[in-house]
Amino acid sequence: MDRSIMLWRTYGDCENYGLLNGHRGAILDLQWSRDSTILFSASADMHLASWDLEAGTRIRRYVGHEEVVNTLDVSKRGEDLLVSGSDDSTIGIWDPRTKNAVDYIQTDFPITAIALSEAGNEVYTGSIDNDVKVWDLRKMTPIYNLVGHQDTITSLRVSPDSQSLLSFSMDSTARTWDIRPFAPTERMIRVFDGASTGLEKNLIGASWDASGKRLAAGSGDGSVLVWSNDDGRLLYKLPGHKGTVNCAEFSPGKEPILLSASSDRTLLLGELR
Repeated sequence: MDRSIMLWRTYGDCENYGLLNGHRGAILDLQWSRDSTILFSASADMHLASWDLEAGTRIRRYVGHEEVVNTLDVSKRGEDLLVSGSDDSTIGIWDPRTKNAVDYIQTDFPITAIALSEAGNEVYTGSIDNDVKVWDLRKMTPIYNLVGHQDTITSLRVSPDSQSLLSFSMDSTARTWDIRPFAPTERMIRVFDGASTGLEKNLIGASWDASGKRLAAGSGDGSVLVWSNDDGRLLYKLPGHKGTVNCAEFSPGKEPILLSASSDRTLLLGELR
């Protein structure tokens, strides 16, 4: 909320080694580039930005959204691509090398969560209309909806094997969906209960571990919940924060490490057994 991006080492003393300033509004989402040399940010100041982590400077500002930018994602392979979701009800599609969008997809409601498919040909969006929509990026048209949540979608993540989508919502459930091209009509796989939204109604994040066997979400009661993807069992309810946990992020490596960030202004790094 203080408009700065802080860089931390996660081994040893966990010290803060860098500060990136330049946004004029709250930072609402961050994503690494594929090679981890660039950081992309989305902000309430209606802009996206890219940052050089070697020099600690801003590379570029991405201009064009007309409202708060809630969320962004980065392509995993193929051509470099950014997608963003905004309260102006558009999906922005960007070439990271140029400041203006390549294109926009106009939707009916503010976009609160976004994720790109592994192949980069589909984009998944969540909104205040409670549905997850799947869009064909080549034709710029919707393909199908994933229906079941009862409140605003706050987070979307594609699984490590690219076959499932994790969604989290203000209805206090996480859900997994089958996103394979020839999946059955009923695409919902499982519902995960127990993580409350809290009074703040923040856009709380959820994530997969590197194996795709566990998933985690923040909760409004100051805890982090970790479930088994195989059977939906709650494996851990991790205490420690004094405010809403706004994101729960697994380490991208093989270590069972989980990072949580809270409205209490602390980050906690924990190891799961």
